[in-house]
Amino acid sequence: MSINTPLRAWALACTITSTLICGLALPTLALANDVAATPSPKAKKKHAARPRVDTGSGETHAERDRRLTRECRGRPNAGACEGYAR
Repeated sequence: MSINTPLRAWALACTITSTLICGLALPTLALANDVAATPSPKAKKKHAARPRVDTGSGETHAERDRRLTRECRGRPNAGACEGYAR
């Protein structure tokens, strides 16, 4: 009997043991990764309430035209009165 025989037996036992451990652990890890990879149904996110936007003075286009024509009489044809001064 050679001195290498106990060493070979020990190496063979370690190899078999590590193969069995890895063989049992890898499928468990694969299942854990599959579970983590599947998207879970998420609850709908509620959007933050947007503040109301002021739509301006609240007058229609025709009302604005009439007002600017009335207010811009005799003024220079510039700024807000451009096109309305006469």
